[in-house]
Amino acid sequence: MILPPATLGLLGGGQLGRYFTVSAKTMGYRVWVLDPDPDSPAGRLADRHLRAGFDDPDALAELAAHAAVVTCEFENVPAASAEWLAGRVLLRPDPRALAIAQDRLAEKRFLEDAGVAVAPWLPVEDAAAARTAAPDWNPPAILKTARLGYDGKGQFPVRTREAVARAFSQLGEVPCVLEQRLDLDREVSVVLARAPDGSCRCFPVTENEHRGGILHLSRVPARVPEEIRVQAEAVAQHIAERLDYHGVLAVEFFLTGSGRLLVNEIAPRPHNSGHYTLDAVTVSQFEQQVRAVCGLALAPAELVAPAAMLNLLGDLWPAGAAMPDFSPLLSHSRARLHLYGKPAARPGRKMGHVNILGAPEEADAARPARLAETLWAGLRGAVTGGGANG
Repeated sequence: MILPPATLGLLGGGQLGRYFTVSAKTMGYRVWVLDPDPDSPAGRLADRHLRAGFDDPDALAELAAHAAVVTCEFENVPAASAEWLAGRVLLRPDPRALAIAQDRLAEKRFLEDAGVAVAPWLPVEDAAAARTAAPDWNPPAILKTARLGYDGKGQFPVRTREAVARAFSQLGEVPCVLEQRLDLDREVSVVLARAPDGSCRCFPVTENEHRGGILHLSRVPARVPEEIRVQAEAVAQHIAERLDYHGVLAVEFFLTGSGRLLVNEIAPRPHNSGHYTLDAVTVSQFEQQVRAVCGLALAPAELVAPAAMLNLLGDLWPAGAAMPDFSPLLSHSRARLHLYGKPAARPGRKMGHVNILGAPEEADAARPARLAETLWAGLRGAVTGGGANG
C-alpha cells in the first residue's frame, strides 16, 4: 500500500491527468507529471512538471527515482519507455496492458483469445492484403489504423476491394484493421477499477452518442435491459482479470440491433465517458485510479442521481473570444461546468464538459440529456449566429 505523502508519477498531462492530479493532491500525495507540452493541463497543477518527451532518458530516470508508482493518462506510451520504467519502479498498468491497448491488431487478437465477442474483422498489414481484403459483408466496412487513431481519426469507410486499397494508401500504408460496420442499437461503455489484490469495482454502464467520431453525449443509466448491464460488467471484469490489470480501465461496447454485445475497444486509463462520475457517483473515476494504483481499498461506485455528460469542443468557442458565454448553462442549478485550462481552442479539441444531474428520484437520464442538448444548441447557436436552432 502506497500512502500519502508519497510521490505519484504520471505519464501524460492532459485533462485526464489534471483530474488525477487534483484527486491525488486532495488525498495528500505529491504528483510529478511527464509531458512535453509547456501548457499541459495536469502539469500546471502538479508538484513537478517534467517538460520532456516520453522517451527522454533523463526525464524517465528522474521520474523513476522519485515516484513510488507511475501510471498513465493515455495509452500511447512508447513501448521502450514503459519497459524501462517497469524495470525500475511500479508501473500500473503494466507494459503488456499498454501494448495491447495501443494496437488494434494486438487488441483484437487478445480479445478473441480471451473468448470476448468482437465485430467481424480482418488484419490489413500490407499492400497485398489491402488488395485482397474484401469479404462479403453487408453493410460495408471501415478501415482503421492499428495505432494512434482516436476521435474518428485514422478511419475510412469502404465498400469495395478497390476502396480498401485506396484507403490503405491514404492512411500511409501502415498496419490496419478492416471491420464490418454493424447495425447498431446503441453504444455503451463500462469504466472499472481493479486493485493489485484483485478486487474490482465497476461504475454504472453508460450510454454514449458520438458525432464526427468524437463522443458528444453520455447518459447514465444506459437505456439497456438489466441483462445487458450485467453482461457488460462481467465482460469488462473478465478483460481486466485476463490482463491482470491494476488501475482504471474502460471498455467500449457495441450493442447490435439483434441484441448482441460486442467489444469495440479498451482504454487503459480513465475515459471521457466516465466524466459524469465527478458529480454523479460516490467516487470519481480519478480518485478510484489513485486508489487502485496505490493499492488502497476501492470505494463503492454508486450512482447518486441520473446524469448526462456533454463534451464541450473548441467548435463552441467564438472566434476571437476567450470564452463562450456560459451564463445560460450556469443558470441551471443541476449543471456542473468543467473546463480543462487549455489556452487555445480549435475545432474538435476537447476544452471541457458539463454534467447535468437529474433528481435522485428520477428513474433515468432522459431529462438531463434533453437539457444538455438544449444547452449545447444554445452555445452552438451563439457561435454560428443562428440562435438556438442555428
